[in-house]
Amino acid sequence: MKSQDILLLLKLISMEKSGAPEADYSVRQLEAFTGISKSELSASLNRCIRVGLVAREHQTGLPKVNRKALLGFLLNGIRYVFPVRPAELVRGIPTSFAAPVMEGKVMSAGDTINVWPDATGKTKGQAIAPLFKSAPAAAKADPKLYELLALVDAVRIGNVREAQLAAQLLEKEFIYESI
Repeated sequence: MKSQDILLLLKLISMEKSGAPEADYSVRQLEAFTGISKSELSASLNRCIRVGLVAREHQTGLPKVNRKALLGFLLNGIRYVFPVRPAELVRGIPTSFAAPVMEGKVMSAGDTINVWPDATGKTKGQAIAPLFKSAPAAAKADPKLYELLALVDAVRIGNVREAQLAAQLLEKEFIYESI
């Protein structure tokens, strides 16, 4: 599994939630949405199908994310497979507990927040390496994807309160809204 696999899966969930048209699921469109090359998208999709995180719908042939399996991996394995630690102070895009999806739900112990480094970012905080290099750009273009990536970062960073809240919010996004 590679980090771009998670970005792709989260984008597919975002597209499904928004009711994206079938044309948006083309490799060319997914490349534009995620910043992942066409060849790597194909390899990523094949990896996800092989491990059971994606299945193709019988009627449309579109990739469908196995949300329960992905949620299990995100909650129990992502912090070990793709660990992250806050680094130097930079300008960037708020993530983890500082992202809008968690705003007002968790109180920070200090003034320093976590951000993805971004030259156009308006917020100063500790740098957090994004899950994949194109994730910040993809998140800027898709608010739902931004929410999902920020919640995943809260789990990756591993602070107990933030991770537990993020887990609850991810479960709500993945399970309850898919029923």
